[in-house]
Amino acid sequence: MMGCGGAFSVWLPVFVSCFTAIALAGTGCDKAPVVFVFGDSNSDTGGLASGLGFPINLPNGRNFFHRSTGRLSDGRLVIDLLCQSLNASLLVPYLDALSGTSFTNGANFAVVGSSTLPKYVPFSLNIQVMQFRRFKARSLELVTTGTRNLINDEGFHGALYLIDIGQNDLADSFAKNLSYVQVIKKIPVVITEIENAVKSLYNEGARKFWVHNTGPLGCLPKVLALAQKKDLDSLGCLSSYNSAARLFNEALLHSSQKLRSELKDATLVYVDIYAIKYDLITNAAKYGNPSNHCSHLSIDYYLTHSCVTNLNQVFLLSLHIL
Repeated sequence: MMGCGGAFSVWLPVFVSCFTAIALAGTGCDKAPVVFVFGDSNSDTGGLASGLGFPINLPNGRNFFHRSTGRLSDGRLVIDLLCQSLNASLLVPYLDALSGTSFTNGANFAVVGSSTLPKYVPFSLNIQVMQFRRFKARSLELVTTGTRNLINDEGFHGALYLIDIGQNDLADSFAKNLSYVQVIKKIPVVITEIENAVKSLYNEGARKFWVHNTGPLGCLPKVLALAQKKDLDSLGCLSSYNSAARLFNEALLHSSQKLRSELKDATLVYVDIYAIKYDLITNAAKYGNPSNHCSHLSIDYYLTHSCVTNLNQVFLLSLHIL
């Protein structure tokens, strides 16, 4: 499968159906799906709060959970809806020692602020993969001793591995006042780190991958506020940032195609998150009142409402865009 995306009016059911199809592919109907997630704040369901004790307070969580859950969102994230589409429990952060879970449906290694580089700094993609290898080894060790309700080798092999990272690599480079050319030159190294993560997971037995590209970085309010050079396009977004995002996505697409040919018995889905999010920006007026300024939004809000900023942009906090 080459990718999943589409207009806002149809993207959610299409997105969910694609995800469900690959998550359940090759598994029996009587077996619960297993999902492992690697990434940044777009997928973090509490890793930052659990790992560093960082306070994430209301209004985060006010919509669906009615309390803060460690998500930088007022409700559910995309991964939450995807898990619910599988009738599976919401993924618990790997670092949450008090969750009481045995991680029977997988684990979430994503942490707010994560990037691919530097690779040995918590919680880079490489560190997250290292955590997974430890998690798998320990789980299988306990299974061999007779411990029940843990993921076995078959479960790890049949699991879906979701990777959603790269946004912070680009954003941090621009924030350090690197030139556009300097930022672009870093993209191949970032792509290599994602490739290495996929190959490392493959060597651990993973065979089903779901890889997100990055969104229109130049439209994020925080980026717009902090950028020193205001090279704005017709939508009020930073042209250089979005250009870098598109070049990153193009490189990630080529990488995904290469990995498909190299990993013969694996399935890798490249998901065009940029197209989904850019549609929300471009056609924001179609989904709500352009004069209504809001923040702290999640998919839960969009199930019943529309909320659009005066720049015709739809946001999840100042750093996230659905």
